[in-house]
Amino acid sequence: MELQERFLKYVAFDTQSDENSITFPSTDKQLVLLRALKEEMEAMGMTEVTMDEHGYVMGSIEASEGYEHCPVIGFLSHVDTSPDMSGAAIKPQIVRNYNGEDIVLNEEVTMKVADFPELKFFEGHTLITTDGTTLLGADDKAGVAEIMTAAEYLLKNPSVKHGKIRIGFTPDEEIGRGVDYFNVEAFGAKYAYTVDGGMEGELEYENFNAAGAKLTITGRNIHPGSAKDKMVNAIQLAMELNALLPVTMRPEHTEGYEGFFHLVGIKGEVEQAEMSYIIRDHDKAKFEAKKALLEQAVAYVNARHEGEWIKLVLKDQYYNMREMVEPHPEIIEKAMKAMEQAGVTPIVKPIRGGTDGSRLSYMGLPCPNLFTGGMNFHGKFEYVSLDSMYRQVQTLVNLVKLWTV
Repeated sequence: MELQERFLKYVAFDTQSDENSITFPSTDKQLVLLRALKEEMEAMGMTEVTMDEHGYVMGSIEASEGYEHCPVIGFLSHVDTSPDMSGAAIKPQIVRNYNGEDIVLNEEVTMKVADFPELKFFEGHTLITTDGTTLLGADDKAGVAEIMTAAEYLLKNPSVKHGKIRIGFTPDEEIGRGVDYFNVEAFGAKYAYTVDGGMEGELEYENFNAAGAKLTITGRNIHPGSAKDKMVNAIQLAMELNALLPVTMRPEHTEGYEGFFHLVGIKGEVEQAEMSYIIRDHDKAKFEAKKALLEQAVAYVNARHEGEWIKLVLKDQYYNMREMVEPHPEIIEKAMKAMEQAGVTPIVKPIRGGTDGSRLSYMGLPCPNLFTGGMNFHGKFEYVSLDSMYRQVQTLVNLVKLWTV
């Protein structure tokens, strides 16, 4: 199946995950694509194709004769799309030989180069965009399509020699649960790569340390006419707490290795309010300091109002994979060489986020992240370069060959 056709086939599946669900996967509709991938892998000729009770799909491309001694290498992508925007009824638009100018998505929505200057890089490429009403799903169906296309090429071209390759597809990455039940031992790879990055050339083996914070604020509602020294307004407490966190440590004011507090949700009334934060930093000491600062802010507001008005639940989510990947420099070196052989300039940079690979690295499977060619994930301005996707397919083929050396 041709790469564009395969990608468009996958994005037609609505696979949005749901952070409020208590099931795994969080939505049954993810299983529809996962089952389809299992069937496609079997039809393609992969061996050891399985789908377990959690929805994880795994399969193998057996080693070429004489290359059974090579390390087993894995490739992974997730099938779910972000809860941030609808992933249903996606209507992709094809922009061939992109001219480097603004792209009209619909009568009301235009993707402007002034807002997204990186579009200039893709001049001359074939781009696949949204119609401005949904996300596209390149995160991470571009990665799924690239892995499957590379697998198909290897199976059809036995002259390309390689060791054993393991392929895996996961649900629920977008809500931070993607590898909650992933069986690293069953996967059986020595090293792996997630194909879940963005800009062509991205190679990432550093990511944020991450925590999530849930705050429940209980107020005391009194008629405003007689509220003096009696009312405790939960909404006001929420605002007071947020004001104690540094303005300069918000996502909109940070870049590179700078961490942040991100208020991702707030709702409430005088009697009750809830807040949700995510806390991020690449540096472990600064990460711990940020968590401590939030705890101190909660304690300060409670003390100031002489009560336990705010309750905090703080939970670590994942950690920086760097310390798990750096002891194996060959993983990065081979990825860089594979890109260069495909005509791609490697861009080694920290992820201002996290991937399944960060958690897998701490589960014993060192797992850096490779580009997909997708951009502006999680929203209506999402797009992907078909040219970059082809170069990722070639990168994956180059990579398995390099692991025979």
